[in-house]
Amino acid sequence: MFEAPVPADDAPVVVKRYAVFGHPIAHSRSPWIHARFAEQTKLAMSHGAIEADPDAFPAALAAFEAGGGLGANVTLPLKTLAAGKCRELSPHARRIGAVNTLSRLPSGGWRGDNTDGAGLVADIAERHRLDLRGRRTLVLGAGGAAAGIVHALLDAGIASLTIANRTPERADALADAIGDPARVHTVYWRDLRETGVFELIIDATSAGHGADSLGLPFSLVHPRTLAYSLNYGRAASDFLAWAHAASIEYAFDGAGMLVEQAAESFAIWHGVRPDTEPVYQALRRELAH
Repeated sequence: MFEAPVPADDAPVVVKRYAVFGHPIAHSRSPWIHARFAEQTKLAMSHGAIEADPDAFPAALAAFEAGGGLGANVTLPLKTLAAGKCRELSPHARRIGAVNTLSRLPSGGWRGDNTDGAGLVADIAERHRLDLRGRRTLVLGAGGAAAGIVHALLDAGIASLTIANRTPERADALADAIGDPARVHTVYWRDLRETGVFELIIDATSAGHGADSLGLPFSLVHPRTLAYSLNYGRAASDFLAWAHAASIEYAFDGAGMLVEQAAESFAIWHGVRPDTEPVYQALRRELAH
């Protein structure tokens, strides 16, 4: 188990500063999760929440860096914008064009990574013990959240990927960026009833858009279908209600993914990956209140 070095009694404790940026951000559980990771690994760090819309984000990020910020998570609607603010991008972040993890470079500026896809696959395959291979997959949404997971799903061996978005041009742009026309397709919303069934349906739309507003038909459902919302808590409730009404046996919100992607970010910053299961179980209890 990782043991942090114990400072001398007279040595000052340096608290490393981290944060999460988003709009809105008050609901974010990231500070709570990273506080649990810090307790577990005995690291002196803070992780706050910074409200910033797309217009305010560049100045807010610059102020965070000037104030000694060492790393940050980025959530909706800033993931694509954050990629453009980085001096360096990891190969994975460059591939998808969206960033959820920022690390300050020694010479100043930021390196961007994206841990969303790894977090999603870890939650489904490791926590829930469900095989992603061979699943015909439908992703609802084509923004930064969707961009962050599609490559990881394809790498995990899904059979095909269909992207549906209210604005068809955005779905087409994401499909073109993926560059795998043999496996990746798009569909108009009006044609969802005609697409056949899927073994994996992922809600990657903005928080608060549920199944009712999306108008999802039950004709999408296969006996083997897994339904997964990238949202969690109340924001996932409509989509999960639709899944249960459709008699989908395996339906999950994104709380597990949230913990797993946070652990991947933590490992990038600190060189150690925390034990996620006790933090996930504690988060489930928090969300139940």
